[in-house]
Amino acid sequence: MNTTQTEALIAMVAVLGLFVLMVAPAVIGILRDRRIDWQIRRARATLVTEPPGMPAASRPEHRAASRRHARAA
Repeated sequence: MNTTQTEALIAMVAVLGLFVLMVAPAVIGILRDRRIDWQIRRARATLVTEPPGMPAASRPEHRAASRRHARAA
């Protein structure tokens, strides 16, 4: 492998790395949007299938005691 081929390989790896850096946030955003859409669909299905007045299985129960933590003075 001569110098020209080595420089071409380094340039190709650099371009590929920049491509990944630019595409990764878009892919992460798309996956996040799909997860949120899935959660919205699940919540709508839960609201439709549960009778009114019944506690939702997906909602956490409220605790009587609050969770207060001591602050450092």
